[in-house]
Amino acid sequence: MLPKSLRPLLPYLKRYRWGYVVGTLCIFVSNAALVLVPWVIGHAINDLKTGVTQQKLLHWIAWLLAVATVRSVFLFLTRWILIGISRDIEFDLRNDLFSHLETLSYSYYQQMRTGDIMARATNDLNAVRMLLGPAIMYSANTMVFTAAALGFMVSISPKLTFYTFLPLPVASVVIQYFGRRIHERFERIQAMFSDISARAQENFSGVRVIRAYAQEDAEIASFEAANDEYIGRSLKLVRLMGMLWPTLELMLGVAMVLVLWIGGREVLLGHIDIGHFASFTFYMMQLTWPIIALGWVVNIFQRGTASLLRLNEILVEQPQIQDAPQARDLAIEGEIEFRKLSFAYDGKDVLHNLNLRIPAGSSLAIVGPTGSGKTTLVDLIPRIYDAQPGMVLIDGRPVRDYTLASLRKNIGFVPQETFLFSNRIRENIALGVESASDSQIHDAAEAANIGAEIESFPEGYRTLVGERGITLSGGQKQRTAIARALIRNPRILILDDALSSVDTHTEDKILNHLRDVMQGRTTIFISHRVSTVRNADRIAVLHGGRIVELGTHDELLALNGYYTDLYNKQLLEEELAEV
Repeated sequence: MLPKSLRPLLPYLKRYRWGYVVGTLCIFVSNAALVLVPWVIGHAINDLKTGVTQQKLLHWIAWLLAVATVRSVFLFLTRWILIGISRDIEFDLRNDLFSHLETLSYSYYQQMRTGDIMARATNDLNAVRMLLGPAIMYSANTMVFTAAALGFMVSISPKLTFYTFLPLPVASVVIQYFGRRIHERFERIQAMFSDISARAQENFSGVRVIRAYAQEDAEIASFEAANDEYIGRSLKLVRLMGMLWPTLELMLGVAMVLVLWIGGREVLLGHIDIGHFASFTFYMMQLTWPIIALGWVVNIFQRGTASLLRLNEILVEQPQIQDAPQARDLAIEGEIEFRKLSFAYDGKDVLHNLNLRIPAGSSLAIVGPTGSGKTTLVDLIPRIYDAQPGMVLIDGRPVRDYTLASLRKNIGFVPQETFLFSNRIRENIALGVESASDSQIHDAAEAANIGAEIESFPEGYRTLVGERGITLSGGQKQRTAIARALIRNPRILILDDALSSVDTHTEDKILNHLRDVMQGRTTIFISHRVSTVRNADRIAVLHGGRIVELGTHDELLALNGYYTDLYNKQLLEEELAEV
């Protein structure tokens, strides 16, 4: 029965069970050869006592060479098979972990730090691999050899065997005590390593902010403090491990002294011949490494189980948003309806009893003060967050009737925070459309008014944009993201404040291009600029989670409400800018 702490590994162990079976057979053969060495030496000593001849020497040398050859071959096979399986499981586990992380909802990444996830996917995964390879191999070697050697030792002298294993109960207590302490300390070390990884990741990602506020020295000092604590915890673990191995060796040394003292008297009294006593002593010497390895295995096992618990915390996490049982791959025309929509984050209401219908092929602009729920509203369409069933509909069907793949394939989404991958501009635009041709990529870039600038780069569309698109300006990143949304030819296009980083002149050019693109597809764009939204078919003013105004640009101006105030303020800003 597999211990509860190791049950998450059961599917992987089953997958490679035949490899483990073959590896176990190799362990038996390898240890059978090893346990024969003292037996051969003992018989050789007894035989040579009666007279040393060349024939006898060659005979026993041949025996030792044969046993050593078998031992070497099967020891190599044991390591090759079992360590190889641990690498294979590491490969599978890493892929499964990444695949699972890809399915988790957006809210999960709002709670977990990136550095913490990276620490688990690297450091913890390596500790689990050590548990599945070296720990299993050395544990099996120790158990098989000890059991085989015990049989030979009992056949030589039950009395000496008793004294040999007399310290065993004490060793068991020592191993349990140290094992528990190692597990606790390693958990704390891994938690600290996650903190350090998260701190480093945040510093690298936010390097511009750190330099802008001259915080280099403060961040270095903070990192050094965290690193000191990590080193301190690691040294405590090393000291604990340093006490475990000498303690086990001391017990083995005590047993060896007892055997030499008592066994020597047995030889002098003629109860044991010199050959068998030599064999027994060799068995004692051979048990030295398994006993030491046992302490090492305890360390690996406790590290591995602690890391496995941390990995399993991710693997058991279920995505909050999944395909509903009734979900199907359905065609989408583009009509969107919010029906008595209310939504809350962690018990805090964001949207209140909102009703809105957007006909297919029309455009809707959403304006409103910060925190009014604009982004939340559009996030509910591709199910980045989930509203209650029946509150968000597409083409008259609840969004949960569509599979996530078919729903999101038909939506081009440009979020507030533009993210570009550390890749070429071409691959960033063609994300999710691997079959996109160069002409399609160029057309999408032209529609986003970024094509000319890309072609002016030394390497054009093959230009690497750096991490998070750091080599591009904010406006260039936004327009590249718009091109990425357009190349999908979506039925629904959502632009969440996607023109905030461009000037009004560039904005006009982009909107002129987009008017052709928007024909026949439903378009929703959020903006704080009246110039961006004025030509939309309808404009919705969102305030406090409710739609307080809805109509065309002229209709809203006539209401003399929030939209009119926004228009007048921006008109004044433009006049002042011209002065």
